[in-house]
Amino acid sequence: MVEIRRSIVVDAPLAEVWALLRDFNGHDRWHPIVVSSAIDDNIDADQVGAVRSFQLADGGRIREQLLALSDVTSSFSYCILEAPAALRNYVAHVRFRPVTETNACLWEWSASFDPLPGERERLKRFVGQDVIAAGFRAVCAILAGEVNRTGPARKPAQPVSTASGFEATAIILTRYGGPEVLAAQNVLVAKPGAGEARIRQTAIGVNFIDIYCRRGSFDMVTPPGVLGMEAAGIIESVGPGVTNVAPGDRVGYACAPPGAYTSARILRTDLLVKLPDFLSDEAAASLLLKGMTAGFLLHDVYAVQPGDIVLVHAAAGGVGQLLCRWAKALGATVIGSASSQAKAEQARRLGCDHVIISSREDIAGAVSRLTDGRGVQVVYDAVGKDTFVASLSSLAPRGHLVSFGQASGDVGDYSIDKLAHRSVTLSRPNYSHYTDTSTKVKRQTERLFAALKSGILVAERPRSYALTEAGAAHRDLEGRETMGALVLIP
Repeated sequence: MVEIRRSIVVDAPLAEVWALLRDFNGHDRWHPIVVSSAIDDNIDADQVGAVRSFQLADGGRIREQLLALSDVTSSFSYCILEAPAALRNYVAHVRFRPVTETNACLWEWSASFDPLPGERERLKRFVGQDVIAAGFRAVCAILAGEVNRTGPARKPAQPVSTASGFEATAIILTRYGGPEVLAAQNVLVAKPGAGEARIRQTAIGVNFIDIYCRRGSFDMVTPPGVLGMEAAGIIESVGPGVTNVAPGDRVGYACAPPGAYTSARILRTDLLVKLPDFLSDEAAASLLLKGMTAGFLLHDVYAVQPGDIVLVHAAAGGVGQLLCRWAKALGATVIGSASSQAKAEQARRLGCDHVIISSREDIAGAVSRLTDGRGVQVVYDAVGKDTFVASLSSLAPRGHLVSFGQASGDVGDYSIDKLAHRSVTLSRPNYSHYTDTSTKVKRQTERLFAALKSGILVAERPRSYALTEAGAAHRDLEGRETMGALVLIP
């Protein structure tokens, strides 16, 4: 067991220090190694049991739970649930006390944890110096007026109401190109018009369609414009004639027009969805577009039947994970393909009966072996160029290839005559054709929420980035460095 104790006299009144540091969700406003922070499940940050998830400047992520908080003794305690370092059984206690006859405050901090063999000294230095000492220095600088207490420039400001509208932070597509073309900019969000609502956004989904728009492959966003088709948040105000939502409602959306990469926006209310209590804002922003996509792919484009054999490419990806779970629940035998061993293991955890590691195996040959040469009834392919031929070769006679993405590039020219070899059906579904009316959205979201509530689908924790890190999120997604869903936190 390692125990660390630190204390410092802060040259500021107890009330001022406590007001700054009692916020369990406030580290990103003052700690130099914390980039963004969010409270899980949309509960109050000072509620005992609250869990905060925050991203470190080096890309690591930590989840901590509030164990106790007292305004009487100016103290709180917390433990670490998840961390990139082996900080097992980590519990910390923080207390503030006035210094007698001075206008100062004593800040006491202590923690204990069990390190792995050989990690004791490294972790002791990391916790005591990189985390605690750095936090002490930052807070003292803020209270001395040397640093703005709203934090570093990387954290965007929350929307601020003004006489003419909302001031917000948006990520602007300055030109078509790589992730570097995305730039943060302050914008004014006007009052909502008839049939519209102004949404203060709390989480924003990152999807491959955003990358296609950024590259210019899809002409949905013209520079200077704002990417993004999925988010969750709170209705701040509504325009004339709006009756389906009201200020204070928790809502989400996954629809055109793009414009989600912002801390506040105006949107038509007929395509908004009221979020159920069991679904957090972050989960909604990571699930709505992918979940509705998985729903219409499995039920409408090709209706999976019990006994079908299904091949899902990118099985550990955002949509891929949902397809695997849902197809298995529908009674299919699921073959997943993944690009690495780690992603293959994730696909197995999702219930795939078989997993092909595409970087090591011939996909069509492996499918033939796994199906005794029969092939599969349907292939769900979001990869495109790198898998298209293998997908066709993996199909059984009269099989169905559903090509719903092109992460590796356009499939190029392909003779339709080659499809006759197995009487293949080829579909290239367009998301908007299944979600462009309130009736269609209602159908898709009701089906998705029912699958979540029944346990068929699970709202996996998304990987989060600060809104101003949208470019980094794009790099990671394009580089296949992620598993599951990504969200931006304003």
